[in-house]
Amino acid sequence: MSIFDFFTKTSAKEQTLDLSWLKTDMHSHLIPGIDDGSKSLEESIHLISRLKSYGINKIITTPHVMTEFYRNNPENIHEGLDKLKIGLQEAGIDIAISAAAEYFMDEFFLEKVSNGEKLLTMGDQYILIETGFLSKPPMLLESIFNLEMQGYKPILAHPERYFYLHQDTELLDALIERNIYFQINLLSFTGYYSKPVKKFAEALVDRELVALLGTDCHNDKYLDALESLPNSKYFQKLQTLPLLNQTL
Repeated sequence: MSIFDFFTKTSAKEQTLDLSWLKTDMHSHLIPGIDDGSKSLEESIHLISRLKSYGINKIITTPHVMTEFYRNNPENIHEGLDKLKIGLQEAGIDIAISAAAEYFMDEFFLEKVSNGEKLLTMGDQYILIETGFLSKPPMLLESIFNLEMQGYKPILAHPERYFYLHQDTELLDALIERNIYFQINLLSFTGYYSKPVKKFAEALVDRELVALLGTDCHNDKYLDALESLPNSKYFQKLQTLPLLNQTL
């Protein structure tokens, strides 16, 4: 290794994470105590302060709605959001924050859709949905179609983490043909989840299939890892994507 290589690598490690180009972080778990994200108001305020220091100026936090584990609803989500807003104000942290949800596509969610229940969305009726990581959910395309018929615009959360999608090119093509919005986790480009996830995320960028980016922040561990993002060879490329984040 030459002395030039040494200083280049040192400089890369010392890069400060700047996400001001993203403007809005539209995927996180920052309402305390209602899912597997922040556990306390103090932790939420701390995490939001860190996100603001990276240049984020708006947060749409998205608690899990998952029947077996997190039976959240618009009422308790908004109640938690109101308390969080008060805490941020008292802490002197000036940042725009609202809430949607990350809906797990189980049979109970599909019942909500069929029954016309109120669902939490962001922007122009965008709704964030997720599936299990290993197995394709039954009726996936049909369920997405039902959402669209109800006037929603589905965003598939972190598709790069769905290993069934890595192998099923036919399903991936079907989702692309349906113009489903893909939201990628920034951490995926750091290798945080695994090398295959990182590779698939990069492939989606190369194919110009990424509509949104999010931190999916749950705790300090996520943000500690995120600070290595400037070292990713895709960091500059991400900043050139025509993202929907800026419109939310």
